[in-house]
Amino acid sequence: MPDAQPETDEFILEREYASPRDSVWRAWTEPDLLARWYKPNPSCETAVLHFDLKPGGVLRYQMKFGESQFHFERWEFVAIESPSRLQFRQTLTDADDNLMGNPRMPDWPQWMLTTIELEPTDDGTLQRLRWKPYEATEAELVCFRNASAHLDQGWAAGFDSLEKFLAG
Repeated sequence: MPDAQPETDEFILEREYASPRDSVWRAWTEPDLLARWYKPNPSCETAVLHFDLKPGGVLRYQMKFGESQFHFERWEFVAIESPSRLQFRQTLTDADDNLMGNPRMPDWPQWMLTTIELEPTDDGTLQRLRWKPYEATEAELVCFRNASAHLDQGWAAGFDSLEKFLAG
């Protein structure tokens, strides 16, 4: 029997932070701040290689796990509405910024569209992540749907890191 498919091809995750919206916005849009918290675990080191925050601009970064494992990514900014909305396309690359697929999931979407929405609340800021395949093939959509039950693990770890960073 095939796995049940979700109704949507979009993953949404929300988190409220006890910090003003401007602080959360700066954490996403200032390269030195982003490098300090944007990581899946405390032992990872993130380095921002290039950062041009404007529509059509690019962010490139690397994550270093131990001495020999590296992860490179590219974000292409689509929309920047300070301090409430940041949207970018993201993809994996090699060290030379050549696009590459996910080595562990060959049918993972080549491009993802990421939207970060920030809303002020009485106690701080509500952050909403919207993440969905961008110009994906049917095989990529199926891969995304099948992985959707586990997407909150990676993003939640990053949100935990951001929460600790903002509290520090």
